[in-house]
Amino acid sequence: MADDAHLFLIPDRHPRLGAALASVGALECAHTPAVHGWLQAHGVSASSEQVRILPAGAEMFIPEDAERLPVPLSEEEATRVHQECAPASVTDVESDLLEFKHTTEGWEALVQRALTAGIPAPRIVHLTGLDPQDISRLTQP
Repeated sequence: MADDAHLFLIPDRHPRLGAALASVGALECAHTPAVHGWLQAHGVSASSEQVRILPAGAEMFIPEDAERLPVPLSEEEATRVHQECAPASVTDVESDLLEFKHTTEGWEALVQRALTAGIPAPRIVHLTGLDPQDISRLTQP
């Protein structure tokens, strides 16, 4: 097994750090009693967007008040977690923001992803046509 990764719960309005557990594919640790108990204790399912995972060495990015659980990963699983946690290029995120003008679904998740990728709020407003106040509301803790 490789180094421990970290599962953690992130509040709804917090920028999405790491990768959603469900997005990295099947992980052996996700089927352990420890993970099942941890999820049950916090009233969330493994498919929740709030259940995030970060690879070993990235735990300093987890908010201090976030519930967390170290989990072991195989080398192949650790590679998948690293790949899923890698930031999308700014160009890809900006392209998604431009496409947003044709839909209204999932705007908060898209804006959070853009903010996490480092795209400034004024640029997000320009690309999406969203109200600046809606975006600034998402940047408030």
